[in-house]
Amino acid sequence: MRTVDAAGLPIGDDHPPRIMGVLNVSSESPYKPSVFNSPSEAAAYVDEDLISEGADIVDVGLESANKKFEVLSAAEELDRLDTALETIESVSGDAVFSIETRYHEVAEAALKGGFDMVNDICGFADPKMPEICEDYDVAVAKMASPPDLERPGAVEDVDDIYDALELNGLTDKTIIDPAFGGWSEDKTIEDDRETFHRLREFRGYGQPMLVSINRKNFLRSVAGRDTEEALAVSLAATSMAVERGAHVIRTHDVAETRDAALIGHEFSRPRLHETVDGIAVEELDITTPREARRHFDRFDLVDETDNTADRAVTHVFKLSGVDTTIQNQLSEAAEPVGVDCVRRPSDRTMVLVGTKMGYTQLTERLSGVSSDISAILERIRKACC
Repeated sequence: MRTVDAAGLPIGDDHPPRIMGVLNVSSESPYKPSVFNSPSEAAAYVDEDLISEGADIVDVGLESANKKFEVLSAAEELDRLDTALETIESVSGDAVFSIETRYHEVAEAALKGGFDMVNDICGFADPKMPEICEDYDVAVAKMASPPDLERPGAVEDVDDIYDALELNGLTDKTIIDPAFGGWSEDKTIEDDRETFHRLREFRGYGQPMLVSINRKNFLRSVAGRDTEEALAVSLAATSMAVERGAHVIRTHDVAETRDAALIGHEFSRPRLHETVDGIAVEELDITTPREARRHFDRFDLVDETDNTADRAVTHVFKLSGVDTTIQNQLSEAAEPVGVDCVRRPSDRTMVLVGTKMGYTQLTERLSGVSSDISAILERIRKACC
C-alpha cells in the first residue's frame, strides 16, 4: 500500500486515519453549519470547529453536490475562489487545505493561492487535472464519477466504479474515493450499501482511500433517522470503514468522527508488513476471492481460471448436530482437497477450515452421497464467493 504525502501529512496504512473537515462557500450546500460567505467567519469556523476538533485536512467546497442545482462552470467557481483563498489566509490553525473542484483551471488557481491538495469530484473527467496535480506535486482525491464535467458525479453499479477510477489514470499521490450518496437520481440506497459491503476491494488499487459517508441516506435508512439524528449511525459506519481500509474520512462532525475512526484503526486486524533480509513482505487485506482478483489485476497477474484467487482466502465454518456417519464421510472426502476437519464426536460438532476451491471440490466429491450434506456444502460454497 502506497503512502501519500499531502503537504507533509502522510496518509496510508502505516499512519492513523486522517479526518477531513468540510467548509462550504456555496449558499446551495445543504449542511448550513458549514456554509459561509464571510472569510473571517469561515476562518473562525475552521479554527474553532474543524482544526481544534481534530481535522487534519480542511476540504473547501465551491458548489453544492445536490443534484437539484446546475453544475457551475469553471468561471463561476473561480468567482467564488477568492472567498476561499481569503479564508485560508486568515486561519491560524495548522491543517492541509484541499480545494474541491472538477476543473483544472480552478485547481491550479487554488494551488497557486495557497491550497495544498485537490479533491476532484469528477474523477479526472478533465484530463488536465492529473497533469496539474503532478506539476504541483500535490495529493489529489479522485472520486469515482462518469466522464462528464457537466454532470454531477454518480456511478451506480459497483463494478463500474473501477472503470470510473481508472479514467485518465492515477498519479503517484492519488487518494481514491469510491463515492457515496445521492449524486444522481439513479444512485440508490442499495448501490451505496453494496459499495460499502465491498469497500475492502478498492484497496486493490494500492492507493489510500477516502470515504465520505457522514449522515448519508444509506445509513440513516437502516435506523430510520433523519439527518439531525444520524450522528450515531455515521460513527458506527466510520469505525467499520476504517477497519475495511479507509484512510481518510470526510465529515462535518469532526471530533466525534475522529474518535470513531481511531477505534476502527485500533481494532483492525494486524497484518504483516515489514522487510526481512532486504525482501519486503506485505500481508494483503483480502477476505474474498473477488478482493484477491482486484489485487492480482493491480499486479498484472493473470489467472484465466481464477483458481489462484479462489484459493487465496480461508473460510472457517462450525457445524453442529452432525452424526458420526456424516462426520466420517466429510473427513474422508475433505483430506484430499485440502479442507481441514476438526471433529468432536461427543457433542456432534465439526469445524471445517478451507478455501472456496477446497469447498467446491468437496461438494463435487460428495455430490449424490447425501442430500443433507450436499445442501450444507452448497451453502458453504456460496458463502465463500
